[in-house]
Amino acid sequence: MDSTTRGRIDKRQAILEGAFTVFARQGYAQACVQEIAAEAGVAKPTVYNHLSDKATLFRHAMEASARTALEERLAALEPLARPGDDLAATLTDVGHALLRLHAGGRSCALRRLLYAEITHFPDLLEITNQYGPDRLNQALADRLARLTLAGRLRAAEPDLAAEQFTSLLLGPLEARTRLGTRTLEDAELRELAEAAVRTFLTAWG
Repeated sequence: MDSTTRGRIDKRQAILEGAFTVFARQGYAQACVQEIAAEAGVAKPTVYNHLSDKATLFRHAMEASARTALEERLAALEPLARPGDDLAATLTDVGHALLRLHAGGRSCALRRLLYAEITHFPDLLEITNQYGPDRLNQALADRLARLTLAGRLRAAEPDLAAEQFTSLLLGPLEARTRLGTRTLEDAELRELAEAAVRTFLTAWG
């Protein structure tokens, strides 16, 4: 890849990140391309050279942020590939990491923007679902199936086990954060993870 191509890709990434920051802060209607250009550190015409209009910019910014959020969650599952002797501790660490990500600024902003704009951008649901909970559950189910084959779990239905694990984590989180409007201390997130793992292992351990 030559330096010109690399520079164009980097500039596009900066525009998408800047756009998501502004949309998250201002909402779609109040956001303006000039502010997005300033956030990205580029000239306003450069934004239009990469993405033709504000609506297209919004769709691409949402897709890029959803992809990043999924990549972070998939990385959080990696310890399950080599859980060591204490499976409960590893599951708790994974659950804690997932809770941190779900309660983080990017994820909360994604959900707020999706809920606010879904009637104006119905295709957003399909765009974000490409990188949504189903993809995470598939990856988690694969990890749980491997642990079952190794005799560490008795998850004969790994898809269901994965769904229940994430539900045990996220259900209490949504309630305690009041749908993302209240910030939890990290120690409370850890407690939620520990409680979820205890219940999960009672059913599937």
